[in-house]
Amino acid sequence: MTESITAVDVVDVRFPTSRQLDGSDAMNPEPDYSATYVTLRTSDGAAGHGLAFTIGRGNEITTAAVRALEPLVTGLAVDDLLADLGAFSRRLTGDGQLRWLGPNKGVIHMAAGAVVNAAWDLYARRAGKPLWDLLAGLSPEQLVALVDFRYLRDALTPEEALDLLRAAEPGRAARRARLLAEGYPAYTTSPGWLGYTDDKLVRLAREAVAEGFTQIKLKVGADPEADLRRLRLAREALGPGVRIALDANQAWGAGEAVERLAPLAPWEPYWIEEPTSPDDILGHAAIRRAVAPVRVATGEHCHNQVMFKQLLQAEAIDVLQLDAARVAGVTENIAVLLLAAKFGVPVCPHAGGVGLCEMVQHLAMFDFVAVSGAMEDRVIEYVDHLHEHFTAPVTVRGGRYLAPTAPGNGAEMRAASIADHRFPEGPVWSAGPS
Repeated sequence: MTESITAVDVVDVRFPTSRQLDGSDAMNPEPDYSATYVTLRTSDGAAGHGLAFTIGRGNEITTAAVRALEPLVTGLAVDDLLADLGAFSRRLTGDGQLRWLGPNKGVIHMAAGAVVNAAWDLYARRAGKPLWDLLAGLSPEQLVALVDFRYLRDALTPEEALDLLRAAEPGRAARRARLLAEGYPAYTTSPGWLGYTDDKLVRLAREAVAEGFTQIKLKVGADPEADLRRLRLAREALGPGVRIALDANQAWGAGEAVERLAPLAPWEPYWIEEPTSPDDILGHAAIRRAVAPVRVATGEHCHNQVMFKQLLQAEAIDVLQLDAARVAGVTENIAVLLLAAKFGVPVCPHAGGVGLCEMVQHLAMFDFVAVSGAMEDRVIEYVDHLHEHFTAPVTVRGGRYLAPTAPGNGAEMRAASIADHRFPEGPVWSAGPS
């Protein structure tokens, strides 16, 4: 009997991080880290897990969008679905009516990403491999077949993508062994949330360096005097050998970003992340020209592969920050990694959120083994909370992500955590603020 997809379960899961101001920044002062949590169920009892990340209100909208996609998924033969995950992704993102809600952007695209990520988790579990290792074992031809090149050909052709992947192929085994032995570099955002006191910032920054991190990140963008004071305190506490990245979370206009960064430059920020609207490609390019040698980084709110293409074509960024759940999941992120490799721009994934560390590590590690072959000036973001809610939480040691070995993509949440944090009926929410 051929197995089929029997259900697309979706749950609105929210964590009250606003109570301690974890995750606070200039544009999102009181976020509640949340997951539109998806489980694909099959007729033989197997399951694949994925999620879209939000920060509280609106998570019910993403959940509704997943339900709108369910008729496109249930009843599909599992073998057929997994044999052509490129076609599956296009089925979800190219529906003749739902596509109108994007196209290829916003809530409907994030919902598609959650379902696509769940399908890849199902694939990796059936193969008995962590997702990064599954992807790194696919042939260049299989990887290229996943990508929709329709809107990319002016920047990256299938032939160029094949050449990139074939050039990296001979070193895969050695890089895989190195990854398993050494892990992948990380940086931490945990000291730098905007709602934290100066004393807490300095204490956590020092603790991070003592734990082996060589880069931290501070949130900026609300109060110019506070930005300068906090960066100065961090630099004085850590000395010149530690990179300090800044993240404005879209708080400034393009000209304002240049003005606000000028007084911070003496304290040697490594990059400025999301200095302006994530949709303003030319604004990012202008900022980059004006603030060098401070690097410009963005991508966590980049809608799709076409926007990444244009950021690269316009020489608007020094660092590409893809997100595991913003674009349409693993499949589209493979296209983004290939674009970054073509343009020679390092990928430092965004992972500030629930489940993002668990998922995005697989993409960075796959990139190292099979795409760019590079680890220099590449780091994966790390935040130190909410990992206990996942069945295979990340392991960071000595400032490096250890390569996961459990099958899947890391997105599976613990049943008790889902039950406790379901919104609004879970006891964490029905009991009211603590």
